[in-house]
Amino acid sequence: MSGWRERLAREGYDAVVVGSGPNGLAAALTLAQAGRAVLLLEAAPTLGGGLRSGERTLPGFVHDICSAIHPLGVGSPFFRGLELPELEWVQPPLPVAHPLDDGTAVTLERSPEATAAALGRDGRAWLRLVGSLAADWERLAPALLGPLRVPRHPFAMARFGMRALRPARSLAESAFRGERARALFAGLAGHAVLPLESAATAAVSLVLAALGHVVGWPMARGGSQRIADALAAKLRSLGGEIVTQARVASLDELPPTRSVLLDVTPRQLLGIAGERLPARYRRALGRFRYGPATFKMDFALSSPIPWRAAECRRAGTVHVGGTLEEISAGESAVWRGEHPERPYLIVAQQSLFDPSRAPAGKHTAWAYCHVPSGSSVDMAPRVEAQLERFAPGFGDLVLARATMSPADLERHDENYVGGA
Repeated sequence: MSGWRERLAREGYDAVVVGSGPNGLAAALTLAQAGRAVLLLEAAPTLGGGLRSGERTLPGFVHDICSAIHPLGVGSPFFRGLELPELEWVQPPLPVAHPLDDGTAVTLERSPEATAAALGRDGRAWLRLVGSLAADWERLAPALLGPLRVPRHPFAMARFGMRALRPARSLAESAFRGERARALFAGLAGHAVLPLESAATAAVSLVLAALGHVVGWPMARGGSQRIADALAAKLRSLGGEIVTQARVASLDELPPTRSVLLDVTPRQLLGIAGERLPARYRRALGRFRYGPATFKMDFALSSPIPWRAAECRRAGTVHVGGTLEEISAGESAVWRGEHPERPYLIVAQQSLFDPSRAPAGKHTAWAYCHVPSGSSVDMAPRVEAQLERFAPGFGDLVLARATMSPADLERHDENYVGGA
């Protein structure tokens, strides 16, 4: 029997939640709010899964190990219904910038109208496509982000669905005539980790763009770990019990409970609960295909990233990838098992807006690209070349760098199978 059992405060629970990623924490907290006796188990020494932070380069430089920017941290119905006094959101003045080779950048501003004004002839199309979604957000959010149920506003959902189910590239090319709007839309779609020609990738662009207008793209002051810490503090205040370094290998190890919730992926679910599952479901889990992986870098910098486009210095997130065609080609290559020479990057520059992330006068940068599952290719030279392309002199500012390969990511959190 596992040693963590000796640390339990009681023997019986209404629910046991295995895994303290954002989903596990949210599930445990929801149950505790309903007055249930909840036990949350985490295999790692620290809570959070993808919400952890740490000093990965030099002392005093705080890096988000996985997730960094959280529009859904303030935009989801779950978070908006919580009071988390320990958590402070930092809002960069500009949610997203997307630099281009001409030295300018196209921007997702907080205002739909300001975004549209900078898009010239595509401004009206942006307001029709994204501005209308932002205006409908309060009606759509419960259906898009809440439990599955019949939508309360079916016509608004139908309008969204007609556009969202399309491939991002198709929608961008039909809705916009200019390179700038298409590039902005493509950079947002890159978060889908799918070829931009795939069905429903437009939904990712539309939702992320609307969130930028409605709630911004904020970061947690002090690091993403603060989100997990705030959720855990709330859970404990409601009587929830949390035990770390409690690896669960089988459901048989759990204490008596009325229900079990597993914040894991199909591979772990088979290992923990396989013998309890129907044979057909076990076969389906065994066929699950994990998606492409991530190659991630953290930088300690002597000064901010020297972007050629001044707009990038106002943004918490910068999408580095050039045109729609270039981003589309790179993301499709990853799905073919290839490594793009010019990868699409998602870059976060937290220390520009949260000085607690670095020593006085110094800065951090966080960047990643997509690679095939299980890749062992060192993408660092290509990542830095892309940064130099739009921020000449970047390499001269690097005090230290740390990389995370797909294998490193899986070691950090075994739910990231193959680095996915």
